[in-house]
Amino acid sequence: MATLRNIAALLLLLAFTSGAQVQSADWQKTWDETVAAAKKEGKVVIVGSPDPVMRNEIIPKFTARYGIPLEFIAGSSSQLAGRIQTERSSGIYAVDVFMSGADTTINVLHPQKMIDPLKPLLILPEVTDGAKWKRGKPWFVDKEGQYILQLFSSVDSLIFINTDYVKPEEMRAAKGLLNPKWMGKIVTDDPTASGSGGGSAVHFYTQLGPDFVKKLYVDQKPVISRDRRQTTDWLARGVYPICLTCRPDDVKMLQKEGFKLVGLYEFSDMLNRVKLSPFVLTVANKAPHPNAARVFINWMASKEAIEVYSRDNGVASLRTDVDESFLNPGTIPRLGVTYPDGTNPDWVASGRVEAANKVRELLKNP
Repeated sequence: MATLRNIAALLLLLAFTSGAQVQSADWQKTWDETVAAAKKEGKVVIVGSPDPVMRNEIIPKFTARYGIPLEFIAGSSSQLAGRIQTERSSGIYAVDVFMSGADTTINVLHPQKMIDPLKPLLILPEVTDGAKWKRGKPWFVDKEGQYILQLFSSVDSLIFINTDYVKPEEMRAAKGLLNPKWMGKIVTDDPTASGSGGGSAVHFYTQLGPDFVKKLYVDQKPVISRDRRQTTDWLARGVYPICLTCRPDDVKMLQKEGFKLVGLYEFSDMLNRVKLSPFVLTVANKAPHPNAARVFINWMASKEAIEVYSRDNGVASLRTDVDESFLNPGTIPRLGVTYPDGTNPDWVASGRVEAANKVRELLKNP
């Protein structure tokens, strides 16, 4: 009996091993064929927001690894979506992959059927293996679970301050922003527009109400600028020592130069939110370079590419194998803490739109 059991166990092991080898060979064969076809296509065309990480890190690494030229079209997600819609109405399909924000992806690209299912394009075991992801699998934010791949989830910075002028203890609560001494000393992206300015204003509105928003954006007379470099430079020089919408990756460069800039991730009187920026990943409908798009998508979801973005942008990823020791601990969602989820598609498509309209109306008629 013992011998028979041993033989049965050996046969089972051989069957499992054989199946694993076949599976491994299958993905490897598919991958090799996809890369070869991608090289023949000549390039891949990616659309995304202006990003030094893309220019300085992602493009050189991808091209060096696969020998596939990458053409990057940079700009505002909403503006680029409008441009691509116009091109498509004339029968021009020039884009392969979108690396765009949640608003544009959920409210424009997906409902207007400008993207195809991405999930079937995943090949690499390190991408398809659920153990490599904090949520047990590659995470798609759309209801179908097929189109919009989320790669990042981090706690948003509420504000940045220059500690030569503003002490952190003065900003333990959001109401600290309403101190008369900070009148005219705050800079923000446009709170009535889509993007970081509108997102920040909506978050203050949903957490603290219209009266707080009116006091902050009207009574405190903040300076509004959509120039990221300018706002961060003003923060560093102390011209406007409080910034509501500066980005961690921009601030990081100035911190290395010795400027005393600090991001605040918690206020005692409001909850912070999680965000999925710097982008979500989707594949364009009728992509002109489908194999090159598939190669890029798999690599972009890999440990190598995500760790580059996580490190340089200071954001937490959804992968389990990415080093997070270099991140500000405040950016990493804490277990057991409930955060307002800015990635929920229903919130992005309706709740946030409604709140944004109320903010615009409030600030238009103060």
